[in-house]
Amino acid sequence: MTDQVRAAVQTAPGTIELREFPRPTIGADDGLLRVEANGICGSDVEMFRGHMRMGSGGPVIPGHEPLGIIEEVGERAAARWGVEPGDRVALEVIVPCRACHDCLTGRYQSCRNRGNAHGVTGTDVAPSLFGGMAEHLYLSPNAVLHKVDRNLPAELAVMFNPLGAGVRWAVHLGGVGLGDTVLVLGAGQRGIASVIAARAAGAGTIVVTGLESDVHKLELAREFGADHTVVVDGDGAEDPVETVLDLTGGAGADIVLELTPMAAAPLTQALRAAKHGGTVVLAGLKGGRENPLNTDLIINRALTVRGAFGVDARGYAEAIAIIESGRFPLAKLHTHTFGLDDTALALRTLAGDEPGERAVHVSVHPHLP
Repeated sequence: MTDQVRAAVQTAPGTIELREFPRPTIGADDGLLRVEANGICGSDVEMFRGHMRMGSGGPVIPGHEPLGIIEEVGERAAARWGVEPGDRVALEVIVPCRACHDCLTGRYQSCRNRGNAHGVTGTDVAPSLFGGMAEHLYLSPNAVLHKVDRNLPAELAVMFNPLGAGVRWAVHLGGVGLGDTVLVLGAGQRGIASVIAARAAGAGTIVVTGLESDVHKLELAREFGADHTVVVDGDGAEDPVETVLDLTGGAGADIVLELTPMAAAPLTQALRAAKHGGTVVLAGLKGGRENPLNTDLIINRALTVRGAFGVDARGYAEAIAIIESGRFPLAKLHTHTFGLDDTALALRTLAGDEPGERAVHVSVHPHLP
């Protein structure tokens, strides 16, 4: 057992350095996770590019989708979490206080006393190891864990976060049900995960949009249950609003999920494509940029517009159940596995900045040789 832990640290936009940190001393109320894999999210890419702020602004260990094995755990922590050394767990991003009114009434994502969130807490906060791009991750006393079957390949088990987003955004917030028409704007891993969740919930017609560079993702979306795919740029660009209206006899989609990063135009498309009285779920971060949200459309079409802040415990639990069921061929989503030394390359690959690479789901496995 080494007394140092290697980690990938983002020190500035586009810059990742490998550093070592002291292995934390674990007491009765906390624990230590041996990180098996950490999935890369689009928000990790935007932080790497400098489009989103690096947590507290200083150096940070990225990675808010950690999957790993409990290596050390205190007696009280083990009883509270229901785990023991050797258990495999998925870790939530948020560390709530578990005591405030919001936490006690089931709204822990709104906790105003949230602790050191994973993947965005600066390395200046002891013991520094709060991100998944590290050999080990410190488990704060209030961390939220979910057990995962150890027999699953790590590259599948680590999909708990994007699939959890699909479940929560499409089903829990969007309310997708039997026979519904669903429009998914954006064909990234969470867009495809939303297709999986919507299909599992009994959606009738699913439409997914993407760019010319997303053709491989659109093909996967069809494999996982999308009925129609729309390329929104290039010479053969199609209008997703017209497509949905044609498919629904002018009525529009029951549920629209707006998942595109940094793009403003899809916001208006989402509002125009939804049926009167429909639901629009907004989950695509725009990096703090001003964008035109047409409130007249919301009012005149009686739309319900919901902001999707991450994933909650119910979403994670149901996503893990889907993964463990083996119902969907999720292995087709995983395209790239990297070691810790190649964290920057992993981020560039998911971003589409590596020529010839067609990434969908990318993960970093810190203990790869």
